[in-house]
Amino acid sequence: MTNALRTLLDTRDWLLADGATGTNLFNMGLEAGEAPEMWNVQQPENITKLYQSAVDAGSDIFLTNTFGGNASRLKLHNAVDQVHELNRIGASIGRDVADAAGRPVIVAGSVGPTGEIMSPMGTLTHEIAVEMFHEQAEGLKAGGVDVLWVETISAPEEFAAAAEAFALAGMDWCGTMSFDTAGRTMMGLTSKDMAKMVAKLAHQPIGYGANCGVGASDLLRTILAMSEVDDKSVLISKGNAGIPKYHDGHIHYDGTPELMAKYAVLARHAGAKIIGGCCGTMPEHLVAMRAALEASEAGPRPSLEQIAEEMGGFSSESDGTDGAGPAASPRRGRRAPRT
Repeated sequence: MTNALRTLLDTRDWLLADGATGTNLFNMGLEAGEAPEMWNVQQPENITKLYQSAVDAGSDIFLTNTFGGNASRLKLHNAVDQVHELNRIGASIGRDVADAAGRPVIVAGSVGPTGEIMSPMGTLTHEIAVEMFHEQAEGLKAGGVDVLWVETISAPEEFAAAAEAFALAGMDWCGTMSFDTAGRTMMGLTSKDMAKMVAKLAHQPIGYGANCGVGASDLLRTILAMSEVDDKSVLISKGNAGIPKYHDGHIHYDGTPELMAKYAVLARHAGAKIIGGCCGTMPEHLVAMRAALEASEAGPRPSLEQIAEEMGGFSSESDGTDGAGPAASPRRGRRAPRT
């Protein structure tokens, strides 16, 4: 059976993914410490609004409100027995929105990290991780997602466990890791390491890449490095809308729609085929990104100097792919303009 995402990728040379989930839900009234997944049953109208806003802004793909929908995370909210149902409902709401869109829109079942450290450094075994991811995947599958989408992963062992779980569920998938520690994941993996790791997985993803991290410039550097190792796979770029700032009791991201429009075009030039936003990315950012992608043609790979000039400097001198260890540096180039 042909996957809907594969079919859409065959007809387009770029796809627009969605933006932030948490930022948008906090703007709707979600309180710090609440489990967003509970809103799938408590406030389904707001989850419909979240998904619809991405579709209305032009997204070809949106992720479900199930990022923390695994047993480990939901246990913190006394909801470990609701894993399947919360994921099923989050996916089902998305299925209804996509089916009513009047154009092909992909529902991607969001699967976040367990929040635990895998053995031997921690206590989470491979077998238990696979079991948790499989349980979540089955709920998302029952709700009608087109594809599973593991995101914001730091440990390669956890990424591999998710891939194995998705194979057990018989589902196609995509996956992104977060490179937020001087160009590496929290567990020390570089972008090139990830590309090499993905190539060895038994259950291959439709696409892979990076999300979240520090800012859009760092994310673009990550995509450039991945495309140097692998210029055949579908690469995914979902960068934050600028840099987070604390203002009046809230986290605010300083990236404007204009900045994110530049980011989207640069991401395409860097080798990404699925392009979206992460933290702080609102519908107005997505509208600008879509317009910029539609108005531009595929161009030459940007240099690091061009990225720094257009998007602001990098958070570290090296992203680790040159063999250098983490070393922070002052951000160079123009700062992202404030919203």
